[in-house]
Amino acid sequence: MPDISLCVNIDHIATLRQARGGSEPDPIRGACICEENGAAGITVHLREDRRHIQDYDVLALRDVVRGKYNLEMALSDDVIEMAKRIVPHQITLVPEKRQELTTEGGLDVRGNAARISEVVRMFHDLNVRISLFIEPDPDVVEMSKEVGADYIEIHTGTYCNAAQEPASSGELERIYIAAQTALRVGLRVNAGHGLNYINVIPVLATPGLEELNIGHSIISRSVFTGLAAAVRDMADIIRSKK
Repeated sequence: MPDISLCVNIDHIATLRQARGGSEPDPIRGACICEENGAAGITVHLREDRRHIQDYDVLALRDVVRGKYNLEMALSDDVIEMAKRIVPHQITLVPEKRQELTTEGGLDVRGNAARISEVVRMFHDLNVRISLFIEPDPDVVEMSKEVGADYIEIHTGTYCNAAQEPASSGELERIYIAAQTALRVGLRVNAGHGLNYINVIPVLATPGLEELNIGHSIISRSVFTGLAAAVRDMADIIRSKK
């Protein structure tokens, strides 16, 4: 079983900056602190509406991130062009709605199969790995393989929102089954969305899990503990479950 790595999503550092329209806090400095304290990589979502991370952030991160640089993005032409400029290590294709507070649900792989396949081929030619952010559904997992993805990122948000038994156990089982399906068809497994310092623990038992993308809970904790300690605390939880 591979070690599980932590990629910290720093979008909400940029959210704080954009609230005042200035230069503080600086997501680039935040990325450095994360990697200095246990993060194996950095994740950012360059949204079409540019509500937090900006183009200049993704360009600057290209020269700063020492581990994995994971760019989340929708299937929009302008963001695709930016991704071609920076050539990150990994692209995670996600759905995006203008009015949502955060990403809601997984990518409609079947409904966007032709476009996803085109984008996958485009970035494979640049040696960029492609992950699809999807619901824990075996049929969607198999379709992800058909369109050429390298990874799936299992959307853990429904599990995280199912606070009471037996709903949370049922959602956790869906995550495990989706991961088993991915391994069977030859896909690698990441996971993320809504994970915190408590609900992440059962997710660590996901078959074949390689990477967790976690942002909001870490940035929220950092308000009280500082960013370095918040990242170390999460990294320690993940390492303890090897």
